[in-house]
Amino acid sequence: MNLDAAAGATRKVAWRIVPFLCLLYVFNILDRANVGFARLGMTRDLGLADAVIDWGYGLFYVGYLVFEVPSNLLLRKFGARVWISRIMVTWGLVSMLTLAVAGPVSYYWARVLLGIAEAGFFPGIIFYLTAWFPPARRARVVAWFMLAIPVANIFGNPVSGLIMDTFGGTGGLAGWQWLFLLEGLPSVVLGILVLFVLPDRPRDATWLNDDEKTALESQIDAEGDQRRAAGGTDKLTALADPRVWLLVALYFSVAVGTNATGAHLPKLVKGHFEPMLQEQAVAAGRDKDQILWQVGLLSALPHLASVVAMVVTSWLSDRWRSRSLLVAAALLAAGVGWAVAWQAENPWAALAGLCLAQAGMMAVLPVFWALPPLFLGGAAAAAGIALINSVANIGGIFAPRIIGALGVGPMVAFMAWGVMMALLARVLVENRRDRAGDKDQTHA
Repeated sequence: MNLDAAAGATRKVAWRIVPFLCLLYVFNILDRANVGFARLGMTRDLGLADAVIDWGYGLFYVGYLVFEVPSNLLLRKFGARVWISRIMVTWGLVSMLTLAVAGPVSYYWARVLLGIAEAGFFPGIIFYLTAWFPPARRARVVAWFMLAIPVANIFGNPVSGLIMDTFGGTGGLAGWQWLFLLEGLPSVVLGILVLFVLPDRPRDATWLNDDEKTALESQIDAEGDQRRAAGGTDKLTALADPRVWLLVALYFSVAVGTNATGAHLPKLVKGHFEPMLQEQAVAAGRDKDQILWQVGLLSALPHLASVVAMVVTSWLSDRWRSRSLLVAAALLAAGVGWAVAWQAENPWAALAGLCLAQAGMMAVLPVFWALPPLFLGGAAAAAGIALINSVANIGGIFAPRIIGALGVGPMVAFMAWGVMMALLARVLVENRRDRAGDKDQTHA
């Protein structure tokens, strides 16, 4: 294997496809979560209660759960380029048509259909990246891709507010209707561009020379041999593999935590800072209720912290080649952060806790998704990755209601559960893979 050619090819691939994939994921997050901002108009114009909006937020995961595994298997059959394009165009259209909802029933159906349309996108991208990047680079690449989550959260709310303020009433449509229309349209356009930008595999990339294609595919094929030694490539075997279900149990803790902050972070920040911000507003001669822009800025800080955490943790993960222990450490930090946010009376201490909690949970994501390819390949990887993402995200159905009913205290217990599962994964996933690889090399 030509290592120099493989390294050069990896750099080219990183610059060619990862920024584009990140852009796709930004709009994925926006179209999934913009209902949280649209609620400001929907509750007024349609008379929908906040509880209805919350349940619709969770119902998204019903369609997502049912269709995730079939969608990822179809991706493998039709090719990533065609299937990711289909997913994006479909979810963009569904998101745009959400402007037509008129009550709870149509709203619920719109959210379920959005989950069905989007099913397979995230695990499909993770599976796609396994065809391009060797294990030594994978966590960092996934980290750069998943930076789309905090980026979408940092910039999404200001953009959504600008759309609603600027276009409300134009053409007879309310601001929230323009929000769905204008944020869904780019997904359709980008979905069409996927057909022209993303090659299915290295051999299809016209911007790689023959030596780079051969070296890169040889590297990926070598990893496939290790997967076969450690697990398998059959999709039915993957669905029954206890290691897959262990990773489901581990990722469940992250899914609960991140969906809880996604639904409640601005509310939590406002709850801690509202008296202080209102006092400052009165002292400055402003209306005491004009504090939401400050709440928005403060709410961006946990997401900014998560950007740093994701980059640093993924770099350490690829350097040390120790995934599970870093996941355990990140979840431990998140648990400490939740505990501080739970007990702190000082608003700045509570915000520091929320920053640590969000940073810890988000740092898990790129490192965690380097674990399934250690023992899954081919159809097994497509099915297993989709199964992990879909079943674990059941937590997204009820996570918003946990904080709403019980506060942030239960999040500490979910993080502790994740730490235990990560330590168990160290024994059953990484150590078993290492032993299988050593045995394979010995027999070779």
